[in-house]
Amino acid sequence: MTLKTPEWYVNIKAAEWRTEPQLCVGSRVAFVADFLGRRLEYTYEVTGFVPNEYLVMRTAEGPFPMETRYVWSSTPDGGTHMTLRNIGNPAGFARFIAPFMGMAMRRATRKDLQLLKRILEAGDGVDAR
Repeated sequence: MTLKTPEWYVNIKAAEWRTEPQLCVGSRVAFVADFLGRRLEYTYEVTGFVPNEYLVMRTAEGPFPMETRYVWSSTPDGGTHMTLRNIGNPAGFARFIAPFMGMAMRRATRKDLQLLKRILEAGDGVDAR
């Protein structure tokens, strides 16, 4: 399974499986990202997954603890609504700029989700993983 995350997360430059390439609890994926002018390397571990319902990942390795949750639900018109929530606890120097980081993350996430929406609505059976 190829990871397509860098195609719709603008700040993520690379994503690579660290376990067998399947999405399930215990799977690990390493990411390289550019954020606020810094290179970040971290590994997420899947801690919860129910296909078509939710995906929860937490940092197993990285600069600070973080959790990302995706929740999908059906809409009345037959579409899908996705909610994305990032929860993190910056440490060290990052702790002092946490409010700025939060605003920057929200702005980046909005742009990423708009891009993902355009990709998915364009069709072609795209899988966004």
